[in-house]
Amino acid sequence: MTDAAPRLHALVEQLLGVPLPVRVRAWDGSQAGPPDAPTLVVRNRRALRRLLFKPGELGLARAWVAGDLGIEGDLYHALDLLSGLVWERGDDARGLAQALRDPQFRAAALGLLRMAGLPLPPAPPREEVRRTRHHHTRHTDRRAISHHYDVGNDFYEIVLGPSMVYSCAYWPAPGATLEQAQHDKLELVCRKLALKPDQRLLDVGCGWGSMAVHAAREHGVRVVGITLSQEQAAYARKRVADAGLTDRIEIRVQDYRDVTDGPYDAISSIGMAEHVGAEKYLEYASGLYDLLKPGGLLLNHQIARRPERDESAYELDGFIDAYVFPDGELAPLGTTVTQLERAGFEVRDVESLREHYALTLRRWVARLDDDWQRAVRLSGPGRARVWRLYMAACAVAFERNRIGVNQVLAVRAPESGDSGMPLRSRTWN
Repeated sequence: MTDAAPRLHALVEQLLGVPLPVRVRAWDGSQAGPPDAPTLVVRNRRALRRLLFKPGELGLARAWVAGDLGIEGDLYHALDLLSGLVWERGDDARGLAQALRDPQFRAAALGLLRMAGLPLPPAPPREEVRRTRHHHTRHTDRRAISHHYDVGNDFYEIVLGPSMVYSCAYWPAPGATLEQAQHDKLELVCRKLALKPDQRLLDVGCGWGSMAVHAAREHGVRVVGITLSQEQAAYARKRVADAGLTDRIEIRVQDYRDVTDGPYDAISSIGMAEHVGAEKYLEYASGLYDLLKPGGLLLNHQIARRPERDESAYELDGFIDAYVFPDGELAPLGTTVTQLERAGFEVRDVESLREHYALTLRRWVARLDDDWQRAVRLSGPGRARVWRLYMAACAVAFERNRIGVNQVLAVRAPESGDSGMPLRSRTWN
């Protein structure tokens, strides 16, 4: 058989009701579709089996991670073209998951499979995390964090560079270096928190210690950084020692729910709240409120999704949830602000950094591509493919305004109502 690609291309277009914007090359060498478009490479029939038995995003993810599917050409362009079919289903197209469940498609695709005598679907790639629901207990949170962050510090050094900051940078211009942009982000957080020498800062989800080191070195504060990742903690402690800041920084492997040594003057939570979960978010916000002294400031840096018209119909992202951030949950910005206010905080400032995260992710992907073979040796080919796809897809999602990222500055205002904030609070600009 040397006509698999034309048959697949025509079938998908017929079922979706719109032209397929990418070229397809199948396992038999056949090709179909726009000649100048990025090419979706279907390397074997196993890719079809994955899609047939798990229609939609998760089936695509399994095929990608296993190496059954690939993309040749501009990865971002391909994801941008496909996003309308996979993520942004409109009135003029049924969407991939719905099309893959269509009896006509399944009958035709199964016909292709029968010619090869292929059996039932293969097992999911070993990189996939299996779970039943989002519990967000101390045990499940620790396991989820370990899955994502204990890939290996050497792997993260490839992706993140010397700054080892795994959150949105703050770009002075698109051509700036990643190191400068990450330095500027850490300084932005410190300035928003109005840090002063010898104040106590709690850094929730401290990662590899970048914020703690910057705040102690540049602003003279005393920092407690907490993480659930043993590998991160070991790396952060070494950085603290190398910087000569062991008298000012303590790194703990500790759940945020177990911190009891307040009050703190300020709290930074940068890229951590996405792991908290909707059911636990008020507990998280209330716990941080209780750890602050009156007049203390919280800087909550968090990715947000767009609200659904019917929030009860919201479903978690199949690929991200299964391969990247198990038990991670994104909430709309309005929900986050409401929960912070319910906990007692007064929200004083909200700043969107959406475009900044798109730039950051593109730099991370470039670094991964530049040292791809070493990354594969360190993490395995499946895990490296997971990180490449998730970072590139997220860059496109930020660019298309499917998701955003926001810094929310909030204060634990005293009972007197005097927040202590200056009349013109944006002194950090």
